[in-house]
Amino acid sequence: MKFKLGDFVRFLDEKREGYVTNIINDATVGVTDTDGFEIPVAVSNLTHVHGHQEENAAFNEQEKEVLVDDTFKEHGVFIAVAEDGKASAVAHLSVVNRSSYQLLFTLKTERKGVYKGEFASVIPAKTAVTLYAANLGDLDNWPIFIIQALYFSTANVKPKAPLLLERKFRAKDFSTSKIQIPEINKYGWLIELDEQAPVIDAQKLKESFFSQKAEKPKVLRPADEVDLHIEKLRDDYQFLSESEILDIQLAYFNQVLDAAIVHQMPKIVIIHGVGNGTLRHHIHKIISKHPQVRTFMDARKEKFGFGATEIAFK
Repeated sequence: MKFKLGDFVRFLDEKREGYVTNIINDATVGVTDTDGFEIPVAVSNLTHVHGHQEENAAFNEQEKEVLVDDTFKEHGVFIAVAEDGKASAVAHLSVVNRSSYQLLFTLKTERKGVYKGEFASVIPAKTAVTLYAANLGDLDNWPIFIIQALYFSTANVKPKAPLLLERKFRAKDFSTSKIQIPEINKYGWLIELDEQAPVIDAQKLKESFFSQKAEKPKVLRPADEVDLHIEKLRDDYQFLSESEILDIQLAYFNQVLDAAIVHQMPKIVIIHGVGNGTLRHHIHKIISKHPQVRTFMDARKEKFGFGATEIAFK
């Protein structure tokens, strides 16, 4: 029996259900149960829960409803990435066609020189169709996506060049906040595939070479208490490695430290958390050698415990 990411399944040898959140190989999949634990299970020990499949099928039919728009739109082909409503570890990728063209759309993936055809279909104008599913927490191992599309319309418009691109998704693609995507009725990330190249104004470009030197940006005064927890700094923190998180936190700390000195603040509290102590160690190492730091200490243990440091400036 063939299973795909997001399928709702039941174990044959015990009373347990869950969602397929990882395709390990042809014989084994990872199933996340109601307790949130992913369990490797042989496909021979699983069966579909058919009611859930019918629910998904009904939703897919809903996706294909045509939206009416009298204005002909040349552009507007996107990839929408949204978490599964029941299994958040699974990301569903849909093609969203907001243009007025009918698309002959294909998707192939490439992983270590191995190519695989994933999807091919005609996508009407103003519709969205799900074409791929992947584990959101395994972004680094996502394949390269090879996308091709032919544009067709019976309207009196000049034929448009086919779309051909290769895309490797990175954490930065999901660094922005999620938005409501009405075509799939979900919040997610929307990535444009046929984005128009910017039109360069030659006169403005010429003027920019002779314009006066721009004023230096003003340094904003930081808050008296600054929180360095990564979820406060980045929306895409779940895609970052530990070393990337540490680099981001330290870069922001140095920025805050400089701003506090510029504004001649007498002191500032840096909330770094307890964790494994790595961030705290690096911060203390920096300020212990900083010429503008008079002293530092644990900040209000009754409020922060050992998770914050108060820095006093000269």
